[in-house]
Amino acid sequence: MRANFKSAVRFIRKWPSFSAAVILTLAFGIGANTAVFSAINAILLRPLPFPSGDELMVLREYDHKAKSGQSFVAPVRLEDWNRLNTAFQAITGYYTQDVSETSGTLPEKVTEALVAPRFLQVWGVAPALGRDFDAEEEHFGGPEAVLISDRLWRKLFNADPGAIGKRLHLEQRAATIIGVMPASFLFPDHDVDVWTPSPMDAPYAQSRQSTWFIVFGRLKAGVSLPQARANLDSVQAQLGRQFPKTDADLSVRIEPLKDTTVGVIRRSLWVLFDSVSLLLLIACTNIAALLLARTTEREREIAIRFSLGASRSSLIVQLLTECFMLALAGSVVGLAIAAAGFHWLRSLSKSLPRADEITLDWHILLYTLACAVIATVLFGLFPALRGTRRSISGELAHTGRAQVSARNPLQWMLVSVQVALAVTLLVGAGLLLRSFQELGRVSAGFDVAHVLTFRISANWGETADLKHLQQRINRTLGELRATPGVRAAAISATLPGIPDDSRSEMKIIERGAGVDHKIVADSRFVSSGYLAVMRIPLLSGEDCRNSITFDKVLINRSFASEYFKGESGIGRHVRLTTDFYTSTATIQGVVGDAREQGLNREPGPTVYWCVLAPGPSPNFLIRTEANPMAMADTIRRKIHAIEPARSVFDVSPLEQHLSDSFAETRLRTLLLTLFATTAVSLACIGLYGTLSYFVAIRKREIGLRLALGALQAQILTKFLLQGIRVSVLGCMAGVCLALAFSKVLSGMLYGVSAEDPQTFAGVVVLIVAIAALASLIPALRAAHVEPSEVLREE
Repeated sequence: MRANFKSAVRFIRKWPSFSAAVILTLAFGIGANTAVFSAINAILLRPLPFPSGDELMVLREYDHKAKSGQSFVAPVRLEDWNRLNTAFQAITGYYTQDVSETSGTLPEKVTEALVAPRFLQVWGVAPALGRDFDAEEEHFGGPEAVLISDRLWRKLFNADPGAIGKRLHLEQRAATIIGVMPASFLFPDHDVDVWTPSPMDAPYAQSRQSTWFIVFGRLKAGVSLPQARANLDSVQAQLGRQFPKTDADLSVRIEPLKDTTVGVIRRSLWVLFDSVSLLLLIACTNIAALLLARTTEREREIAIRFSLGASRSSLIVQLLTECFMLALAGSVVGLAIAAAGFHWLRSLSKSLPRADEITLDWHILLYTLACAVIATVLFGLFPALRGTRRSISGELAHTGRAQVSARNPLQWMLVSVQVALAVTLLVGAGLLLRSFQELGRVSAGFDVAHVLTFRISANWGETADLKHLQQRINRTLGELRATPGVRAAAISATLPGIPDDSRSEMKIIERGAGVDHKIVADSRFVSSGYLAVMRIPLLSGEDCRNSITFDKVLINRSFASEYFKGESGIGRHVRLTTDFYTSTATIQGVVGDAREQGLNREPGPTVYWCVLAPGPSPNFLIRTEANPMAMADTIRRKIHAIEPARSVFDVSPLEQHLSDSFAETRLRTLLLTLFATTAVSLACIGLYGTLSYFVAIRKREIGLRLALGALQAQILTKFLLQGIRVSVLGCMAGVCLALAFSKVLSGMLYGVSAEDPQTFAGVVVLIVAIAALASLIPALRAAHVEPSEVLREE
């Protein structure tokens, strides 16, 4: 074995240019494959960063009557589930609010999670310093206590262990720090820096219709997901009999936390992995063609080894060892390329779930080694078997370059395979690029330019006095509108153009009892001035006026067309029922259609509820005269002057939010385009190399043809058509593969079909044109062979 490795090293030294070409080709294939696998490993394959993370579940309510899911759960129902179930070790929950930490010169925003009992038990973690909450601190009216994150501990206290017992000032209250969470504790909401008990015995937490907890549970050892679902279904059915008014129509939906964390990114990552695997296969096919050519040149050497008594198996092992050394070197270089690409990949995917967990670890090293072994088999085995199959006497009879070379269709087949796979990737990339272009041409129905968005810290306790909350927000809007450089200002519960779960069931009051009067529409909660900020046209009726109640609404054109059949609907009434309230509102205006749920979604029926205070910390939107970010400091100073105890955060242009919402689409398109470009380059290099090799070994034949009267144009045409013929056959196979591959992408496209003929035709023309260019240089070289020089060499 040592002798084989020494021989492999000599082989690499003897042909450095050939070895470098193989190593670099493989490095790009393995490097890209390793980088994408690192993302898949971190996001999809690796367990959640909690002890026995597979036991963590997300629990949600589902209303069968309304046919809608509810992400939030009432405190009393959470406690009932925890008390009555037998499948979970414990069930807990949390909700968040953005508040100001006021110990410094200026208030700074911190995200606070208010947590139900058993919080640390469910997550399976303990504070790195200090202790958990005790029963007295979890009781309503008990001592104020908080756990803080490692990040906040280092920021405010310079990692001083003496921070335990100190007071943390959050707006108008102060709480004792009882513990510091470990730096490794990756809470689902990564912005959270403070954890506070939410008293389950508080008077305001006793209504079964008051839902605000996001609920998690940890399964008992040995309990399967179907068993847990059956157990909670039984528990909720019991509660439905006990509380028929609020619980009879509810069931429990249970999903693994990992599945909900990963979400729809799973599909995109597997598409990218399939694509980069095709790229690696192209690289291996390219190298196999090079090795076939090199093995053909070594046939005399192999024949001599046979004559000296070497067995075929020993020669195959030697050739595979040489391949493995090349693959190993390519893997090392590929690993370096992957490491260099990690920062770039993480910057592109920073808004994706678990992106901060993408790292190089022993799993990646093991995967890279496996790639080297697989690559060795893919590109080395067949050339090794083929190169050792001929008889000794036949090879010794060949005296070098005196013979006219035979045709070798195998290498051309390998080139066709590369072209076919490259076409597959290029069609996928072309479809995604066209889809992205179509998104860029979409009319949003609103104007995102010169719109600045931000939020102001507040807590949910302020909703107890809605009149005061309305006065505060109204005063802030008035100051903003009076600020030089601000054209209009408004608030919205959600940002325009950003998808959210706002579809709800409503009723039109005027419809008769015998008519199905239930409707489904998106709900948007906005203040007066929203239309002016977003430049959404008012088609008829009146604009919003500030109100603390939900008694006035605007509807969009799609709503009027679908539910009022051409009438405006002004003066009619709609009713919305949620867990918190039931509200009946008068339609007072119709507005133009806007893509409130994302630029890639057609506008649907939408209701704009005119309300000044949809929550304690809504999104503020201002239209500026100049660059929105140029107003950021002015806005911060203005808010600080109005309310010095509050902090301003999430300050960014609306365009940035819309861009971030397409992070997954942009990453998928960019990487697949990069892979496709690399694949086309490798395929063309393979075509160029194969044609150049055949020109070299058929040089004597070409010289004889020219000496016997063949024209240079004939020689040029012969080799050029050979390269084009191979690429056309590869394109035909590639189109068939691309039709299957495009079906996988169909759900990711907008404005273009998965069988778009323009994309398919453009890819074929591009591939054939590039292949013709790749074939031209070797063909020209063949046409300019000097017969006298070739015959003189003989």
